[in-house]
Amino acid sequence: MAEGSDTTLTAGIKSFAVGHGGAKAVIEYVGKRGARIVLVGEDGEWTDQFAAGGTDVARKACETAGVQVENEWERELMEQMRPSNDLWRSMARRSMAR
Repeated sequence: MAEGSDTTLTAGIKSFAVGHGGAKAVIEYVGKRGARIVLVGEDGEWTDQFAAGGTDVARKACETAGVQVENEWERELMEQMRPSNDLWRSMARRSMAR
């Protein structure tokens, strides 16, 4: 299917979950453009996906992939996240550039 399709989205979510010992998701509304799905693996790694169809499409994709959707950012979930070294470096470049 085409890039950004529901099938591709579901496969990406499922692949991340399998590769990181399971995952939880938080869905963030991005307006008319759609929804951002932030996936947090059981090992602390995280990534995000974009659902062009909105939050209902994002929830369906997570459900189909077998990933639990959290209603909001819980403290335990945030503490589980481990920022990568690349993320720290990119944040440092942004603050140094200002």
